[in-house]
Amino acid sequence: MNILCEFDYYAPKTKSEALELAEKLGTKAKLMAGGTDLIIQLKESMITTEAIIDIGSLEELRGIKCEAGKGAEIGACTTIAEIEFSKDLKAKYGALAYAAGELGGASVRMAATIGGNCCHSSPAAETPASLVAYGAKVVLSSKKGDRELPVEDFITGNRKNELQPGEIATKFILPEPAPKSACKYGYIGLRNAMEIDAANMAVNITLDGDKIKDVKLVMGSVYLRPLISEAVPALLKGQVLTEELIQKVGEAAQSEAKPITDVRASAEYRKDVIGALARRLTKEAYEAAKGA
Repeated sequence: MNILCEFDYYAPKTKSEALELAEKLGTKAKLMAGGTDLIIQLKESMITTEAIIDIGSLEELRGIKCEAGKGAEIGACTTIAEIEFSKDLKAKYGALAYAAGELGGASVRMAATIGGNCCHSSPAAETPASLVAYGAKVVLSSKKGDRELPVEDFITGNRKNELQPGEIATKFILPEPAPKSACKYGYIGLRNAMEIDAANMAVNITLDGDKIKDVKLVMGSVYLRPLISEAVPALLKGQVLTEELIQKVGEAAQSEAKPITDVRASAEYRKDVIGALARRLTKEAYEAAKGA
């Protein structure tokens, strides 16, 4: 039987109180929002802790603010379900809303948070690829003040990130999407069920007429952190998308992927599906941008 280790439990009532506790307890404490990852790790004895600071009910760290021409702000303790069903996010950041809807089952999405999904920093996490593709930043708060990091710089490895003792991830800032742009997200799993992605990807394309002005292709579950393609932008910028280029995009993404073999998929399978995702999502994002 899996039994949690003994720990002190704190449920601060305000953001200020949470920051006080985070500074006081430092590395002795773990932060908890939804707990869908943390509690499993504790049960499986993957980690231990002397204290838990439960920030999940702090209204100051929840909510979605989306303004025309001003991008969006998402509180780190906003649930995945809230993101999934947000009309504003569906309209402006559809790839993120779609990715949120593919995380676990409905009961998990009601508890899990966007901050937890990023701070857990799993290479297979659902939301980081689209956040990176949109150019999102995470705000890290402490008693000393706030600092902002691009999500791709925040996540540094498998379950590793730049969150320092005393800091709490408090919100995500998404820039206004560029005119004539579109972002698409996709993933591959072994079956249509609640499971961790074998590979995922987000592609964001901006057009100038029919020519590609900018493109950001982000791969998940094929490296220790979200992997931003360098080869695909070099291939596509200034070009009108053709079937020949679509095939080359798949090959370029495959050449950059650095997957491993594990219980969910072999490295060879992941390479194959990355090529397929790159071809499909690039075409979908291009066509959507033409109609934006």
